Amino acid sequence: MKILIMGLPGSGKTTLARELSYHFNIPHFNADSLRECHDDWDFSPEGRERQFHRQAECLNRVGMGISDFVCPKNDFQRNFPCDYIIWMDTISEGRFEDTNKMFEKPINYDLRIKKWIGLNQLRKCLEDFSHGTKGIRNFLNDVLPRLAK
Repeated sequence: MKILIMGLPGSGKTTLARELSYHFNIPHFNADSLRECHDDWDFSPEGRERQFHRQAECLNRVGMGISDFVCPKNDFQRNFPCDYIIWMDTISEGRFEDTNKMFEKPINYDLRIKKWIGLNQLRKCLEDFSHGTKGIRNFLNDVLPRLAK
């Protein structure tokens, strides 16, 4: 399972990705961590495209995982190699004006979270997750939308 969690900076992408990764026992690829590894803090359109390709390469190489990054362009969103897209639509604008200007609201996504449910509520929900009784896709389709207010 390849999951993309996207949205503006500060929307809760990394928090959600970290928790899901831990409980699903699949890798988590964080945009800031990849930028740090490559010492590439270029946020120009070219830099953002490089970041898109790095994120996609990680998921493709491993074959599963959760990628969390802004994914600001519809072209990126359409072409990202994932099975499931979660849009963290919890804030109207992020702390970086250039990102706010270039961010395109996604056209296609599987789950839109408009209000963050809170870490404690998410953890409580995840405590009962078991790969043997409910697969990741079923959890994402059945349980998470009920928590995403």
